[in-house]
Amino acid sequence: MPEQKTPQDLQAIIEDIYRELTPRLGEGKVADYIPQLARVSPKHFGMAIVTTDGQVHRVGDAEVPFSIQSVSKVFTLTLALGKHGETIWHRVGREPSGSAFNSIVQLEQEGGKPRNPFINAGAITISDLILAGHTPRELIGEIVQFVRYLADDDAIVIDHEVARSETATGFRNFALANFMRSFGRLDHPVEHVLGVYFHHCALAMTCSQLAKAGLFLAAGGTNPLTGHSVVSRQRARRINALMLTCGHYDGSGDFAYRVGLPGKSGVGGGILAVAPGKASVAVWSPGLNENGNSLLGSLALEMLAARTGWSVFGS
Repeated sequence: MPEQKTPQDLQAIIEDIYRELTPRLGEGKVADYIPQLARVSPKHFGMAIVTTDGQVHRVGDAEVPFSIQSVSKVFTLTLALGKHGETIWHRVGREPSGSAFNSIVQLEQEGGKPRNPFINAGAITISDLILAGHTPRELIGEIVQFVRYLADDDAIVIDHEVARSETATGFRNFALANFMRSFGRLDHPVEHVLGVYFHHCALAMTCSQLAKAGLFLAAGGTNPLTGHSVVSRQRARRINALMLTCGHYDGSGDFAYRVGLPGKSGVGGGILAVAPGKASVAVWSPGLNENGNSLLGSLALEMLAARTGWSVFGS
């Protein structure tokens, strides 16, 4: 079993990873179906590690805000579990989809119930669940406040240009939502649900902020930097399990095989990964692979896992 890495070791490891990946910056394809994301340079790369004992390590563009997109689904799932508990699973499943993140095929076959909360249809359902008792504007404000609470950082905001861009071009998501509404699977008007969904996907965060926001999942449900209790230890374990099995869409199995850590990706090029008991890691590189996951971000996490011995499957 490898020795626990010292802070100096971790900083040296991510600096080495950055140095090795620098010649490849720009690889992958930036998400261009959201016009605002298409404007982002593919040559960005940032990485931040926050350990459970409070050490922060960063490299590259770790302090540059980016659109976290579907990484935000971890936080809305956490909110939904807090509001509704295990009853949410009547509305959304817990199985890997094996299909693209915006696929409509399984919804047709399975009566409008999404496979898991991390594909688009599932996250739209989660938005509908947490909208109960709120106006869209109130809920969007609550989501922002929750993420600020997790990261202990009031500077986190929504990029309204990205939200407008998604609203103007999100035809597939409108189709998914209307399709689920046709099965009686949504309780609120489609426009209200998607307003919430597009805005939480448009959260702008740095790697450092994102790693801090995810730290509660590495530390048994409590943020060790603030002492804030977020979820129970069991719930943190279960959220991590869903991230491992479903967090990278139809590339989830490959990510588990190569990296071996719970992770959630977004088409903005960000990935949040969790090393339970050790650290929270955020990486950002906008160029995506064929599954819509950050190409160099995934590779950086594979290199990190190999050099630290971090894996839920053993060192």
